[in-house]
Amino acid sequence: MINHSGYFCLLEEDYSAVDSNPLSIYVMHPFWNFVVKFLPTWLAPNLITLTGFMFLVLNFLMLAFYDFDFTASAAGHEHVPSWVWVAAGIFNFLAYTLDGVDGKQARRTNSSTPLGELFDHGLDSWACIFFVATVYSIFGRGESGVGVATLYYILWVVLFSFILSHWEKYNTGILFLPWGYDISQVTISLVYLVTAVVGVETWYQPVLFHFLYRDLFTFMIIACSFTVTLPMSLYNVMKAYRSNSLKHSSFYEAFLPFLSPVLLFLLSTTWVVCSPSNILELQPRIFYLMVGTAFANVTCKLIVCQMSNTRCQPLNWLLLPMLVVVLLVVSGTVVNETLLLYVWTAAVILAHIHYGISVVQQLSGHFNIFAFSLKKPNSD
Repeated sequence: MINHSGYFCLLEEDYSAVDSNPLSIYVMHPFWNFVVKFLPTWLAPNLITLTGFMFLVLNFLMLAFYDFDFTASAAGHEHVPSWVWVAAGIFNFLAYTLDGVDGKQARRTNSSTPLGELFDHGLDSWACIFFVATVYSIFGRGESGVGVATLYYILWVVLFSFILSHWEKYNTGILFLPWGYDISQVTISLVYLVTAVVGVETWYQPVLFHFLYRDLFTFMIIACSFTVTLPMSLYNVMKAYRSNSLKHSSFYEAFLPFLSPVLLFLLSTTWVVCSPSNILELQPRIFYLMVGTAFANVTCKLIVCQMSNTRCQPLNWLLLPMLVVVLLVVSGTVVNETLLLYVWTAAVILAHIHYGISVVQQLSGHFNIFAFSLKKPNSD
């Protein structure tokens, strides 16, 4: 069992977050305030969070069944049934809605705890891969689609955009919620529904001249990250630095949270580039899942540190066995690279789930609460 008791005694702090997105302020928050009134007061906020996350996992599994290799949207292939896109749109919006409602339910039932904050953001970090992989099936990797290598780097742009917010809080004590999240969730939910009506063939057509929808998809993600998310994060951290409110004064300590994610990127990219069997072409979905889950584990440990005002771990232990895996691949020692990927992905998923369960159990014990019920444990 992982022991975080030294961290948890420091976790009783107010949740400090800033949400300045007009869509969120003027549209979504009023909508969530309306929705939460229909929820029973016995319903635990963490159960709402978990349900929303499972809708994204369901989308991932549903598209994995109909489009495992991301080829279904290409011309000449059997396309994903329209009802799947309808379900994906509904499930995505439900996940987004529940993610916005859980905190309001916590305040409504006076059950806000650091466990809720950690559980919410921890699942959000894992949700990145399920969201990106499901969206990818709209365009696929055909002639009018996006290459698996391109999507791999787009995934990393999304992952680093996510961790930027928690890097901000690690340094400033305030979580600045990114604008791109709300816009992307609403947009993609609508795109799923539109796809069900007009078919994936619509996305083959150019938006303007020879500029395809796949190019617009790629451009929007990269542009949002580098023109909005990254500049705003740097601005907020520099603002805290100028006002002497930065929690970590040295450059090394301030940027320490990026060490493990960067090393994970280097290891996974080395595997992609040096793979003898071109593993990313053979098993893109599983490789994305492995990377996204490992990244979620790194992010969760950063979230624990920024919530407890403790120093970020320089290295995530998962990187050590992954280094061995990559060395085995690069050296040509492994005969069946696909089998190795499946085994390693299963190990990463199990390790991450074990970490999550351990943290939830220890936090529940520390605060004397149930994770998924508003009832109080017996004091005896």
